[in-house]
Amino acid sequence: MFHRLTLFDMSNELNVVAVNQAFQALQVETYNNLHSTNANFAVHQWQWNSSPECVLDLEVILQKLSKQQKLDYVLQSSQQPIQKIKLAVFDMDSTLIQAEVMDELAYAMGIGPQVALITASSMAGELDFEQSFRQRLALLKGFDTAQLSAINQALELMPGAEQLMKGLQKQGVYCAILSGGFSYFADDLAHRLGMQQAFSNSLEEVDGKLTGQVTGVILDAAKKVELLEQLRKTLGLSLSQCLAVGDGANDLPMLNKAGLGVAFHGKPLVRQQAPHQINNFDLDTLLHLA
Repeated sequence: MFHRLTLFDMSNELNVVAVNQAFQALQVETYNNLHSTNANFAVHQWQWNSSPECVLDLEVILQKLSKQQKLDYVLQSSQQPIQKIKLAVFDMDSTLIQAEVMDELAYAMGIGPQVALITASSMAGELDFEQSFRQRLALLKGFDTAQLSAINQALELMPGAEQLMKGLQKQGVYCAILSGGFSYFADDLAHRLGMQQAFSNSLEEVDGKLTGQVTGVILDAAKKVELLEQLRKTLGLSLSQCLAVGDGANDLPMLNKAGLGVAFHGKPLVRQQAPHQINNFDLDTLLHLA
């Protein structure tokens, strides 16, 4: 099998020494090693061919290092040479932006804590997403849509988001938002970041007020997987050429479906179940996986 290990750390050469020693102990010869640094982190990458058992032994060492040091790693394995990413799909709330938009609307309406509690339980996988979505949205009935613009303008990008998208566009990667949030915000964000498409939920309004409902089918976890597959087939790609990034429980099926699924600063349940994770660094670290 073909394997690739990408290590992100704070230029701690002792971690690199430990990994190299592990390869020596496992009698694995690596090739095409990559090493780069910037102001925020260092990247080390190893590629090799070996049996799956070798990866299990290496994983034990990496997990131990990650508990002791501020580092992240992505360990990939494939029957075929690891391919370049050509499609990247992203959750929006708490992934590309530093907020949960529905919570922001609720705070503007004066019911923030009540809605935020439901959001947290949903993202942690404690509540069914669609049920919690309808429950929270119903509480926003009567919200004045004139306030949407100000809320949108106040949303802050996740650190590294702009650099990541610029880098992916330069590499010719097709980028899309797959969000359980709202199209008013997702469409604008996709345009702002130079992404190709955005899929989300359209808020229903009457006479400038939200009705507490959306138009059309709710974009839930299953719909995210469906859209990932739709985009992949339209572009004529294999799953191994697809990257998916998210943080909540409703992103897990998407992360597990994509050839490379990465939980970015994920909720505890997501960290446990996602194929890969980045917990300590910014979004632009993902460029080194594309």
